[in-house]
Amino acid sequence: MSPSGSLKVIFAALIGNTLIAITKFTASVITGSSAMLSEAIHSLVDTGNQGLLLYGIKRSSKPPDKDYPFGYGKEIYFWSFVVAIMIFALGAGVSIYEGIRHIMSPEPITNPLVNYIVLGLALLFEGAAWYMALKEFRKGKGKWGYVKAVQRAKDPSIFVVLFEDTAALLGLLVAFLGILLTQITGILWFDGLASIIIGLILATIAIWLAIETKGLLIGESANSEVNQEIHAIAASYSGIDHVNEVLTLHMGPGFILVNISIDFVDHVSAAEVEQTIAAIDREIKAKNRLVKRVFIEAESRIAHKKTVAPVEEKSTDFL
Repeated sequence: MSPSGSLKVIFAALIGNTLIAITKFTASVITGSSAMLSEAIHSLVDTGNQGLLLYGIKRSSKPPDKDYPFGYGKEIYFWSFVVAIMIFALGAGVSIYEGIRHIMSPEPITNPLVNYIVLGLALLFEGAAWYMALKEFRKGKGKWGYVKAVQRAKDPSIFVVLFEDTAALLGLLVAFLGILLTQITGILWFDGLASIIIGLILATIAIWLAIETKGLLIGESANSEVNQEIHAIAASYSGIDHVNEVLTLHMGPGFILVNISIDFVDHVSAAEVEQTIAAIDREIKAKNRLVKRVFIEAESRIAHKKTVAPVEEKSTDFL
């Protein structure tokens, strides 16, 4: 996923949600619809979320310094997690609260035509933003299915916007049905029920986003194909008896940190070890542009097993 593609999608969503939020708030004041107020809050939260994502992208592009020698790439993961919290706490929480309040004290909807016009326009705008986000997501997902692609994705900015826009479209449909049923049946709590359903949709999206960004935030490895390729590169050099372990860590969407433990054959000289390490470093970086730093440790297979085994045994104690 290109950075320019991410920014294009986020800017489009930011502009669209700002205009939609203003329109929805105006409509909710005119008509008194709870579902429309929930949708307005939803759009307002989405607008703030796009601002947070843009801030996260800007922060993550800062160069390394003495305090953060591997850069600030994980900032985008942190702010994506904050977005999930915002959706859950503000979007879902306020929508459910408003829905319960309107069910307990229902109010008639005036000028429902205003709601239908606003919802229709919002569907067009949100649909356009959703399609743009979907196109960018498809470019980066390759052969994988949508769920698998989200699980494998290392740049959350696109799928966060895609999730938000999907929730927005579902929310608009629910709001339309709630207002329509209220108008047709005269049962006022349908409007409040629609608001609660919108809140539940937002809560579901927020929880899924939090789960997907949590792994990246605490330190997720590169995809298995990347690890296998690095292992194969290291194992292909002469003078290497065994590749003990390949560890990778995403320090950001465009930065993979690699650590390799290698058991060199006994008769190899120190000069040959240095040359081999330098060659492995160059080849790994040449074949994967996301790999920025490579650390190679010369370690016997027996010594490596002794250092790794206690960790593995300790982890089984909690099973």
